[in-house]
Amino acid sequence: MPAEVTDYFPGAAKTYGMGYTFLSLFNTDENSVYRKTNLYYPFSCKQDWEIASWLLRSGLSMGKIDSFLSLEMIRDLPLSFRSAKELRGRAEMLPSGPRWMSRVLDTSHPTKSPVILYWRDPLECISAILNHPLFHDQLDFTPRKVYSTVQKLCRVYTEWMTGDDAWNMQSLLPQGATLLGTILSSDKTNISVLTGDRVAHPLLVSLANIRMNTRLKSSTNSFMLTALLPVPKFLHKNKCLRGVLADRLVHQCLDIVLKPLKEAALHGTMLSDPKQFGDSFRHEPRTASTTLAQISVVRTRADPSDLQAFFREAQKFRLNGVFEPFWRDWVLTDPSHFFTPETLHVLHKEFWDHDAKWLIFAVGESEIDFHFSVLQPVTGFRRFAEGISKLKQVTGRCQRDIQRSIVAVSADAAPRGVLVAVRALMDFRYLVQSQSIDENDLVRISAALNEFHASKDAIIDAGVRRGKANKVIDNWYIPKLELMQSVVPSIRNSGVTAQWSADATEHAHITEIKVPARSSNNNNYDPQICRHLDRLDKCLRFELATILLDEKQNIKALADAARSHMDDEDADDIEVDDDVPVEFLSTIQHDRSRPITNYFAIAQVLQHKPVGSVPLPLRSFVIGRIAFHLGYDPSIRNISVDDVALKFNLPDLRPALSDFLQHEASSERDHIHAIGGPRKAGPNAVLPFEKVQVWFKLRLQDTEFHDVHNIRPAQTINCAPPSEPWTHGHYDSIIVNTEAEHSWPTSGLQGTSQLIWHTVAQIRLIFRPLGKTGTQWVWRDRFLTYVHRFDIIGVREPTTQMYVLKRAKRSNGTCMGDVVPISQVRAPVNLVPRFGAAADNRLTAYNSVEHASELWLNRFWDKNSYFPLSM
Repeated sequence: MPAEVTDYFPGAAKTYGMGYTFLSLFNTDENSVYRKTNLYYPFSCKQDWEIASWLLRSGLSMGKIDSFLSLEMIRDLPLSFRSAKELRGRAEMLPSGPRWMSRVLDTSHPTKSPVILYWRDPLECISAILNHPLFHDQLDFTPRKVYSTVQKLCRVYTEWMTGDDAWNMQSLLPQGATLLGTILSSDKTNISVLTGDRVAHPLLVSLANIRMNTRLKSSTNSFMLTALLPVPKFLHKNKCLRGVLADRLVHQCLDIVLKPLKEAALHGTMLSDPKQFGDSFRHEPRTASTTLAQISVVRTRADPSDLQAFFREAQKFRLNGVFEPFWRDWVLTDPSHFFTPETLHVLHKEFWDHDAKWLIFAVGESEIDFHFSVLQPVTGFRRFAEGISKLKQVTGRCQRDIQRSIVAVSADAAPRGVLVAVRALMDFRYLVQSQSIDENDLVRISAALNEFHASKDAIIDAGVRRGKANKVIDNWYIPKLELMQSVVPSIRNSGVTAQWSADATEHAHITEIKVPARSSNNNNYDPQICRHLDRLDKCLRFELATILLDEKQNIKALADAARSHMDDEDADDIEVDDDVPVEFLSTIQHDRSRPITNYFAIAQVLQHKPVGSVPLPLRSFVIGRIAFHLGYDPSIRNISVDDVALKFNLPDLRPALSDFLQHEASSERDHIHAIGGPRKAGPNAVLPFEKVQVWFKLRLQDTEFHDVHNIRPAQTINCAPPSEPWTHGHYDSIIVNTEAEHSWPTSGLQGTSQLIWHTVAQIRLIFRPLGKTGTQWVWRDRFLTYVHRFDIIGVREPTTQMYVLKRAKRSNGTCMGDVVPISQVRAPVNLVPRFGAAADNRLTAYNSVEHASELWLNRFWDKNSYFPLSM
């Protein structure tokens, strides 16, 4: 692949001497003098702090903490606190982060209860994020333009700093200034469970300068709660006008909360580092100047205090009745730019609210549910055993899981035009979620959206766009379709859409609002949430600081001890080998919602193990950008070739092995084996071995298509013999490399119908030959697979843009299979039976792939394989 070329903005992000660090702030606390002799003050020692920290973060009520501390065993411990009240008192002495403030707000119309705003200075919150050690090497300060080639003809968009907005804003700043992009996220969330109507309205803040792979991980806590906006109940008889009053109050609160950010944008500050919708075109963006001009016109026609008259005039311009928007005096801000499209709501919720419903009506509820129920289960992925039409409370994850299969499941059963329109939107959805998008990709994104608009009339013609009471809708009043028109301009302005996902902020609603609310007394939530978060923030800061300082002390002691045993000249040559992890536990990445085992790291560890300490061949190894992992112990330790052929129903296993060994002997090392061709050996071919070991599972791990440094979760490939309920066996499908000059995934599946670079196959056996005792034979000990080949029928089917597959057969009617090294396996793929207009009711989830005469190569199953399968 050609190397990218980057132009950096000249003279941006200069430093001005030493600023304060996380630890220097920690050491300026009023109690820092006591920590010179006791690092864990106000607690007596490390163990005392560990118990206190656990109790403070446990979610236990004060009564339960008192009960715990009254236990006889606990009373015998030399703790510095004996009650929950004393414990919280000591917690209040810990160094603090941004402090909470509150204000009672006056409103123009009465409310049921006083309106109180709780907030922290957002500039202090941003400073705390910027200063956090976790982000010290994850910050991006210099705007840049990235090009795919040295000719600079094709821009590449990834992070916010690669978009036009960052470059244009930097050009308006003084020489050497650093541009910080503020991310604000606000959405109401329910606090009460099942009963009550308690709602919180959090305002979260983060930095667009944090690299998206770090910012989007919920475990990094890159979003801070900066305000709890009030959610009052206005005593106005008109429901619509109550909404106008609520909107005005939100902007009034944001004016108060965001004032420090506006002043910083205007003057700068020093911080320390470490309409009619559904059209096929984009309507004129609602810019800041346009909106403010329209509000000025409305104010000449009606007094803002006359709520009803003002709202009536505002509606003529499609305005919501707010007369002082919070962004009106914020320099370098424009709502047409800073309101970025967001994947969770714009893409996934739009899919479930509309696309999925169109296909459910088009195919029929019972038919589409049956299709989903008989899809072969895939380890690690959700299976819809009861279908999808009756699902309730569908989450974003569930919506994404349905997207994987719905196009292939509905093919041939839905009207062609409907399927083309939905498939075009699915292409748009998958392309937009890429973490690296260039100008060519933007053309493809626009083309997919245009294809939808060209085909969308088929949806109304088929009568599958319906509303309440199943009533047919004959218009395109879908605001999210209009938002899709803003995606391409937004990518050019602000970088890829994936970085603005609400997944991280939705998770923050749990950690910042719901969890603290559960530890409250279920009355007057807001101040208790603030106190809980303040206490938690102090604990986290104190824990991080003590860990860093304790580690520095230990390292210094070790270095001093080392230097006492060597000359000064030798001390300068000390080099620590950081390449080899000490233990396998260190290969598990805990910075995600689900920990990821890093088989690349495990393979590296095994290569450094002493000979004889681990079984050979190594059970974990790396080929290119793919890591392979087999269980330490085989599923079958010792079985004859003929018995395994019988057990797995592979009648030509012996001749296939003979042909494989013949090819090995007559070819160069690392020869790429093809799948198919005439069988040369006979059924009674003599082999240099008679026994094999067998594995029923293989784990494959690869990296992101657009970022080889980002490791993905490993996927399980099953290859188990017939058993209940898998009466035909449990065999998954894979991509096999069959052409040495091309690699997966960058080369795609194939060049033309005559040039097959990779083959789709069903894995039928994973094994390792065991040589006869005392017999010398030329053999490089490694793992092998026996696979059945699928043939691609022609070009992509035009409606689904997917390949149709059939099982390859020999002249005698048996499946075409061959033995290939496991190192030629490249990726798992998902195959969906081609059901036709109505599926055979004898199909089950355990036999549907085996009985299908044709199958779809499902390119929507995985976002990572979507790109190579779409080439």
